[in-house]
Amino acid sequence: MAFDGFFTHAIVHELNETLATGRVAKVNQPYPAELIMTIRAHRHNYSLLLSTNPTYPRMQITKIAYQNPAVPSNFAMTMRKYLEGAILESIEQVDNDRIIKMSFNTRDELGDRQRLVLITEIMARHSNISLVNEKTGKIIDTIKHVGSDQNRVRLLLPGATFIMPPKQDKINPYLPNQIYTDLMREKLSEDDLAKQLQRSYQGLGKQSAQELARELQASSDLPTTYHTFLKHFENPDPVIYDDNNGKQQFAAFAPSNIKEEQITHYDTLSVMLDAFYAQKAERDRSRELAGQVLRVLHTELKKDRRKVKKLNQQLADAAKADYYRIRGEILTTYLGKLTHGMTEITLPNFYDDNKPLKINLDPELSPSRNAQKYFTKYDKLKTSVSYVKEQLKLTNDEIDYLTNIESQIDLASPADIQEIRLELQQQGYLKQKRQKSKKRRKVRVSKPEEFHTSNGTTVLVGKNNLQNDRLSFKIANKNDIWLHVKDIPGSHVIIRDSNPDDQTLLEAAQLAAYFSKGRDSDNVPVDYLPAKRLHKPNGAKPGFVTFTGQKTLYVTPHKLDK
Repeated sequence: MAFDGFFTHAIVHELNETLATGRVAKVNQPYPAELIMTIRAHRHNYSLLLSTNPTYPRMQITKIAYQNPAVPSNFAMTMRKYLEGAILESIEQVDNDRIIKMSFNTRDELGDRQRLVLITEIMARHSNISLVNEKTGKIIDTIKHVGSDQNRVRLLLPGATFIMPPKQDKINPYLPNQIYTDLMREKLSEDDLAKQLQRSYQGLGKQSAQELARELQASSDLPTTYHTFLKHFENPDPVIYDDNNGKQQFAAFAPSNIKEEQITHYDTLSVMLDAFYAQKAERDRSRELAGQVLRVLHTELKKDRRKVKKLNQQLADAAKADYYRIRGEILTTYLGKLTHGMTEITLPNFYDDNKPLKINLDPELSPSRNAQKYFTKYDKLKTSVSYVKEQLKLTNDEIDYLTNIESQIDLASPADIQEIRLELQQQGYLKQKRQKSKKRRKVRVSKPEEFHTSNGTTVLVGKNNLQNDRLSFKIANKNDIWLHVKDIPGSHVIIRDSNPDDQTLLEAAQLAAYFSKGRDSDNVPVDYLPAKRLHKPNGAKPGFVTFTGQKTLYVTPHKLDK
C-alpha cells in the first residue's frame, strides 16, 4: 500500500500511543538521510527512525541495530543540543498528508520553557526533517538544506521561516464528504474509479485507491464501506504480502483480492516495516555510505587499467628489440658505406639471406653514432622488460585487490562499509579526516557473520578483508576447514569442524560461492583445506593469503540460514 497519507495516519496513531509523553534520551544520525531518536516512554527505550531516504522514506520504531559514525554530523549535534531531554507532547499528521509534526516541550539555554516542532515530510526525493521554533516559526536546522536555487517557493535553511509545502486541491477524506457516492453514480470501471478517488482525496496512494474502489464496487452500503475503510487505519492489521504480480508489498491491512496464503501478519506497523525494509534499507544504506569508497575504487581501477594497457604496449615494443639490434649490427658491418648527412641507406640483411634492408638514419649524426643509436634503443628495451613485468604484476594485483573490495560492497552491511573505509585509509587510498578532538574513536573490526549448516555445524564468513584476516589467522583453529572461491574475489569461510561430512562441506562451499564475485554463476569452483596451511606473505594487502594442498568442489551459490 506504500507510505501514503492513509498509512501515515495509521503510523501516527501507533506512535502516539507508544511514545507520547516520553523523554528524548539520545539523538543520533547513523546515516546521512536518517535520524534515530531514543525516546524513554512507559519505562521502555524506543528507537524512533525518521528516514528521508529518497527510496525508502518513512517514520517508525525500529529494532534494527545501527552503527554511528566516528564523528557526528552538524545536524546531529544541533538535534542533540535542542532535543535531548525534551518531552514529546504529541505526534500529529497534517491533514491526511505525508507530513508529521512532533511537538516537544523543553528549556532554552536560559532555562525558559520553549516549544519546538520537528516536522518530517515523507515525499520521496523531496523528503526532509526540519526543527522549528514554534514561537518564531524559524527553522533551527534541516537534515537537507534546500536553497532558492533548488526551490523558489520554500527555503529550507537555518534561520528561514518554515513554510508548509503547497496544498493540493484535494479534500481530507476524514472530513464529511459525498465524493465517493458521486463517483459511484458514474458507473466507472474499477481502475477509472481508483484514479478518480486518487484525484479527489488527499493522501490516497495508488494501491489504497485500488482497494477502496474494489470495496466500494462490491458494496451495497457505500457509507458503511467507506467509513470501515477509514477505520482500518485506526486499528490496523499490518501485513506483508505478495501481490498478484509476484512483488512484495506492505499494507496497514490485507487487501481484499489477496489470498491468505500470500499474506504474513505482524503485531505492529513498525515491526512490519522492519521486516519489509530490513534488507532493502540495509543495502541502500551501505551504498550510500559507500559512495566515496566506490568513487575512489572506480578512479583507481580506471587508472590501473590504463596503466596495464600502457605496460602491455611497452612489452610489445620490447618484443621488437631485435629490430634495433639487427639494424645496429648491419650498420656497424657496413660502416664504411655511410656518410654524414644521409637520411637512409639500403644494405644486405645477412640475417635474412642478404635481402635488401632499408635503414633510416639521422642526418645530424655521424655513421658510428647512427649505429650506436640503434644499439642504445635495443639495450633500453631489453633492460625495461623485467621492470615492466614487475610493474604489470603489481598493477594487476592491485586491480584484483580493488575488484575484491568492489564485490564485497555488493553484500556489505553498513558496519562492513565502515571497516572497508578503514582498510582503504590504512592502505593509503583514502585520506583520514583530521579531528579537532584529541580522542579518535577507533573502528573495531566486527565479528564475521555466522551461519549454520543443516546438521547445525557453525560456518563463519568474513564480509571484508579486515574480517577475513582476523577470521583466518586469529579466530580459526588450525584444523578448522578454510574455503575460498578459486581465482576470483570472495570471502574467507571457516567451517568450525576439522572433519566435516560431505553435506556440511558442500553447504559451506555454496556459502563461499554466494559471498563471492561468482554468486550469479551456476558452477563455481571452491578451494578448501585446513586453516593451518594458510600463509600471509610479509607486506601483503589485507585478505591476501597463499596456500598449497587444497582440494576443489564445484557448486551453485546458495546462502545458508543463520
